[in-house]
Amino acid sequence: MSKKEEFKEFIRNKPELVEYIKNKEMTMQQFYELYDVYGPSEEAWKPYERSSNFNLNPSKITDIMKNINLDEIQKHINTAQKALGVVEDLTTKGTTNPANTVKGPLSSRPLNKFFED
Repeated sequence: MSKKEEFKEFIRNKPELVEYIKNKEMTMQQFYELYDVYGPSEEAWKPYERSSNFNLNPSKITDIMKNINLDEIQKHINTAQKALGVVEDLTTKGTTNPANTVKGPLSSRPLNKFFED
């Protein structure tokens, strides 16, 4: 197997390296030159390895849950509800306010003649 084919196989097994190329942080040529010098040595490729898996074990989940302050969350929810209530009041008052509606005369008015026309 040639050095080029070995590199292709190496890249297929390291999909995190492709992300560097997509993000234009590195080029395939730069990776090939590193492979040509260092080969598949783990030490040479360690700076380019990104953890694509976000593993949560039960102890991490409990730590996250302990740091959540439910009282603060409830305060923020109440504040948001009050703000939405104010906005709702402002928008509904504008449409149902009788001063904003135009009304015609309730009864016909008599025509007054002042100058004996």
